[in-house]
Amino acid sequence: MRVLVVEDDPVLADGLLHILHQSKYAVTHERNGKRADSLLAVQEFDLVILDMGLPDMDGTEVLRRLRHRKNKVPVLILTARDKVQDCVQSLDMGADDYLTKPFDLPELEARVRSLIRRGHSAGGAQLQVGPLSMDTVGQRVTLNGKPLELSAREFNVLEILMLRVGRVVSKEQLCLQLSGLGELVSNNAIEVYIHRLRKNLKPGGIKIRTLRSLGYLMENS
Repeated sequence: MRVLVVEDDPVLADGLLHILHQSKYAVTHERNGKRADSLLAVQEFDLVILDMGLPDMDGTEVLRRLRHRKNKVPVLILTARDKVQDCVQSLDMGADDYLTKPFDLPELEARVRSLIRRGHSAGGAQLQVGPLSMDTVGQRVTLNGKPLELSAREFNVLEILMLRVGRVVSKEQLCLQLSGLGELVSNNAIEVYIHRLRKNLKPGGIKIRTLRSLGYLMENS
């Protein structure tokens, strides 16, 4: 599960990243509203935790642009207690929930779990490419009805490719998304994961093509 945290307070951000990493989420952190907006335009997440008061572009504008692009990712708003009215406005604009600062981290965890479950039940926790099926919530993969044994990293790579089936995914995109857990993922590691996935998917006729200088393309032959 991939979470984008958009928060410019370094102390609060560190606390959020720590608790989300402990819960095994792949976390990307942005401090700047414009950079967060650019990231959301090209990458997919399971949840966005969005502060309202951000440099360069405030959270309200980030949210407005996100929904204008028809992106339905769940958004949890963070705001100061004296600006609750801003949260009401954000809910009207398409935010899914909000927390006022300061808040208890266990409450944040509960809201995160709820929003991710809601997002997957609405958008579909099941991914299907031909005979290949993935349950993104239960973290199970089957091919021709038989379970595939994949490592956590292989599962994540496969999920990204299945979400973009028929579209090219660059090696840089894979590295960036997989590095969310705080571990840098090298190009060589990506090649190893792709090699292993190809071997696992071959019996089902699912191909992962390498397009030189571009990236990888999943196809159902």
